Amino acid sequence: MYISNDIRYIGVNDHKIDLFEGQYVVPNGMAYNSYIIMDEKTAVMDSVDGNFTQEWLDKIAAELNGRKLDYLVVQHMEPDHSASILDFTKAYPEAKIVSSSKAFAMMKNFFGTDFAEKQVVVNEGSKLCLGKHELNFVTAPMVHWPEVIMTYDSTDKVLFSADAFGKFGALDVEEDWACEARRYYIGIVGKYGSQVQAVLRKAAKLDIATICPLHGPVLSENLGYYINLYDIWSSYRPEEEGVVIAYTSIYGNTKKAVMQLAEQLEAKGCKVVVNDLARCDWAEAVEDAFRYSKLVLATTTYNADIFPFMRQFIDHLTERNFSNRTVAFIENGTWAPVAAKIMKGMFEKSKELTFAENTVKIMSALNAESSAQLAALAEELAAGSIETVEEAPKGPSKRFECSVCGYIYEGETLPEDFVCPICQLGAEVFEEIE
Repeated sequence: MYISNDIRYIGVNDHKIDLFEGQYVVPNGMAYNSYIIMDEKTAVMDSVDGNFTQEWLDKIAAELNGRKLDYLVVQHMEPDHSASILDFTKAYPEAKIVSSSKAFAMMKNFFGTDFAEKQVVVNEGSKLCLGKHELNFVTAPMVHWPEVIMTYDSTDKVLFSADAFGKFGALDVEEDWACEARRYYIGIVGKYGSQVQAVLRKAAKLDIATICPLHGPVLSENLGYYINLYDIWSSYRPEEEGVVIAYTSIYGNTKKAVMQLAEQLEAKGCKVVVNDLARCDWAEAVEDAFRYSKLVLATTTYNADIFPFMRQFIDHLTERNFSNRTVAFIENGTWAPVAAKIMKGMFEKSKELTFAENTVKIMSALNAESSAQLAALAEELAAGSIETVEEAPKGPSKRFECSVCGYIYEGETLPEDFVCPICQLGAEVFEEIE
């Protein structure tokens, strides 16, 4: 596959994998993308998963056709992209490795060597001339590891975007981009919205014609569509108006309430998505919660707590900075129901959430009183007349960037005793940014 006259695709498809990163179901496999730039000097952009090393090396050799290989650019050190580096150095001992200083430290961890004699260390603003192609390096810390760099080829206007703009699925399977890209982004990168926003601001200054990610298809048309989605996802804004109902049900009574609410909402013209958390793909359920504007959580009181699948689901949401949504609760309990209180308490550190005025309380099974509460909740959600229970922080939040690793802290002030969670340095290395 030719990306341009001088840039060719040398990645691989993986249909053997069942769980990506040991947790994400990938029914259509994965693509591990790598590219080669043919110029006066030659450069390979990233390696591939270790199960496909030989296939990748064979593709490199075929493209080189006897030519010397000068550089391997390593943008990201997760093993699905870096596992073949050591074998690469054996096949091409004269090639230099171009990467960030943090990536070389990680290579020492993974391979027992940081390839000191081969190192070309780059950082923000570094350039590498291959001939007519000039590679410009952009640091992208925590998108979604601290060592990440992206590379912009100013000649062909190609952005090699590391894991950004990637998706689940092998390249020999046709499927909708947005669905699997959304599930990929929210599941894997979603916690780091501020860092993605910082990179998008850098990308806005570049004249980009093509985006070459490390997973998923090469993007060369309608780039505004993809960039806009990334802007929505990374700023935690709802992508669509709609109500997601996520529930657990032991004997079916909570499920009956959920289905009744769904029918009432649909009758009022609402888009409704229902997820049984005990049976659905949890990553799909998390994707839905971030996609739509409103979320209803329905579960039972269980051992004076909430049902385990619901607790796990809420943890997945809060871990990824779930915000800017309306949340409502349905609780069920034969005695001493506390599910609604516990669920709401799990969001206490979340920002800019609005809670529905109506909470549905079911005592074992629906009756006239709880059915009336359901009807009131449906009316409230459909009308959008939600009252804010907990006020969002007032005033614009300031942003402070770690000058060492690029981690971004948001808040009115940076605490004097703050310690960067990435590089473990103190507040003195942070600078306020626009």
